Amino acid sequence: MAKGYWVARIDVHDLEGYKRDYVASNGEVFKKYGAKFLVRGGAHEAHEGKARSRNVVLEFKDYETALACYHSPEYQDLIKKRAPYSEGEIIIVEGYEGPQP
Repeated sequence: MAKGYWVARIDVHDLEGYKRDYVASNGEVFKKYGAKFLVRGGAHEAHEGKARSRNVVLEFKDYETALACYHSPEYQDLIKKRAPYSEGEIIIVEGYEGPQP
């Protein structure tokens, strides 16, 4: 079964509030759903399109678990806590297990 991923691109307007109200609380939810950070901020270059200041990639055991985490009441509460401090996009995508070049 293919893994599931969150790909988040975020602009943070108030880093202290974001860390205090969102980052400090999201670990419990991600742990509950078995999420693993593959990318969490870090250096980046935008070569096509508009960049955001922060990029995050989370890996889940499968697509259904990635969706369940996002739609959980716990994460929906975290969205409300994150909103005053940032804006961006989160894409949930199924991994690929087919042939490679």
